[in-house]
Amino acid sequence: MMQGKARTVLQTLLVVGFMGGLAWASVPFYDWFCRVTGFGGTPRMVDAQPVNILDQIITVRFDASLERDMPWSFRPVEREMDVRIGEIGLAFFEAYNPTDRPVAGSASYNVVPYEAGGFFSKIQCFCFEEQILQAGERVQMPVSFYVDPAIVDDRYGQFVHTITLSYTFYQIDLPESIVTAAANDRPSGLSTVQRRGN
Repeated sequence: MMQGKARTVLQTLLVVGFMGGLAWASVPFYDWFCRVTGFGGTPRMVDAQPVNILDQIITVRFDASLERDMPWSFRPVEREMDVRIGEIGLAFFEAYNPTDRPVAGSASYNVVPYEAGGFFSKIQCFCFEEQILQAGERVQMPVSFYVDPAIVDDRYGQFVHTITLSYTFYQIDLPESIVTAAANDRPSGLSTVQRRGN
C-alpha cells in the first residue's frame, strides 16, 4: 500500500516538474516563434532586403510609449513615412533620461494590423539590445525595415495600406559593471545609438 502511495506522489511531482518546465520555456519559445513568423503582429527579424521593390506605396506610422515606472521620455522623430513595398526605410526614435542617474531600458514592439506582422521585417533595431542612458543623456535610435512584397499576394495583407509600428520601453536592472562604474564615478558607455548632449 505504501509503495502505491509513494509511486503516486513521485508521478505527481514529475508531472508538476514537467509542467513547470513547460511554463518556464513557453515565454522564450513564444517570443522566438513570433519573431520568426510575425505571429501576433510581431515584426520579423531579417538580415537583408528582398530583391523585388514594387511601385506600390505603403504608409508606416510610428508610435512610442513607456511602462508606468520608466522615467525616460520617448518619442518617434517623425510620426509616419511612405515607403515603396520592398524598399528599406530608416526611422529614428528619440529617448531622453531626465534623471540624475543611469537608467537601463528594453523595448517591446509590435505592428498593427496583425495581418502585417508576417510581412513587416526589421533589419536593424535599437530594440534588439538593451539601452542604457546616462543622467541627462538624449539619444536617437535607428530602426531599418521593409515591407515584404509578398504582402500584395496575401489574402488579408493585400488590403493593408497603413502599418503602425509601436514600441514600449520598460525599465530593467542596470548591469553590475554600470552600477560599479557609477559608484566609482567613471563613465561607462554601452549601446550603439547616436548620442547627443543635453
